[in-house]
Amino acid sequence: MTILYPTQRTLFDVFSPQSPFSKPKAQNAGSSTTRRAPFMAWSVAEDAKSKAGQLSDEAVKEYEKASAKVQQKGGQLELYSAKYFAACTFGGLLACGVTHTAVTPLDLVKCRRQVDSKLYKGNFEAWGKIMRSEGFRGIFTGWGPTFWGYSVQGALKYGGYEYFKYLYADLAGEENAKKYKTSLYLAASALYKGLYPLWGRQIPYTMMKFASFETIVAAMYNYLPGEKSDYGTGAQTAVAFTGGYLAGILCAIVSHPADVMVSKLNANRQPGEAFGAAMGRIYKDIGFMGLWNGLPVRIVMIGTLTGLQWMIYDSFKIYMGFPTTGGPEPEKKKAEA
Repeated sequence: MTILYPTQRTLFDVFSPQSPFSKPKAQNAGSSTTRRAPFMAWSVAEDAKSKAGQLSDEAVKEYEKASAKVQQKGGQLELYSAKYFAACTFGGLLACGVTHTAVTPLDLVKCRRQVDSKLYKGNFEAWGKIMRSEGFRGIFTGWGPTFWGYSVQGALKYGGYEYFKYLYADLAGEENAKKYKTSLYLAASALYKGLYPLWGRQIPYTMMKFASFETIVAAMYNYLPGEKSDYGTGAQTAVAFTGGYLAGILCAIVSHPADVMVSKLNANRQPGEAFGAAMGRIYKDIGFMGLWNGLPVRIVMIGTLTGLQWMIYDSFKIYMGFPTTGGPEPEKKKAEA
């Protein structure tokens, strides 16, 4: 009969000190055992974080050096002077021209899906089809007009907003300016802007972009401990991006129906057809829900755009030695131009 269990002799041979199975491996006399550091992934992550922090600190120092040189060379620019408004105009040009050009591929897909909701199922599918049929340049279709058009628009928007905000506040007086500041922000962002038939999209969009941003940023600084002046460049630009992103979501919502209608009019308006008649015909075709087609994509796009625009704009203002937008207002004492 076959033995199913090992005999006593077998167990002794295997587990005895003389057994080759229980003998430890010999080590060199001069060698030392090096233990592997625990949690290597954490160690690498901490090193990377430390290096990133050092690079960030160096970048901030270089930024401050360059800013100091520019301010020293150009002289101290007084708030609300002609040079101040000119600088804000250039800051707006940078903020809008760069950001809108960067998201040209997203805007291209958004417009095409608004015209034909069945054209693409998603952004990645759309970019893949455009790449195969039109090449890489097709994805950036219209980047040139986008850059120049939005650069001019950004210059007018930001420069005009800063100027009219100061003008209306000055006309209203200090007490009324504080009491009705949101109304002044809305007026400053609306009364200089608009060309038919884009009023329905641009006026609500621009009013929400500036007025809601100022309100959100003021609320953030009221919530945060300390004063606005207690926070450094990085923190203030982070507040600007966050406030801009939230304002951008509101911008997208209030202006989206008009944005869809403008896209439809550009694609489907018949020769000689009156504007009102074309709108009525398109609305019959798409209905109320059709006016909200593509809203999630536009929220992401406009939120990111607006956040980056305010971050770039306020970074430029800091670079020029000006306070960032929103929060407690600096003293409105106009200097000589």
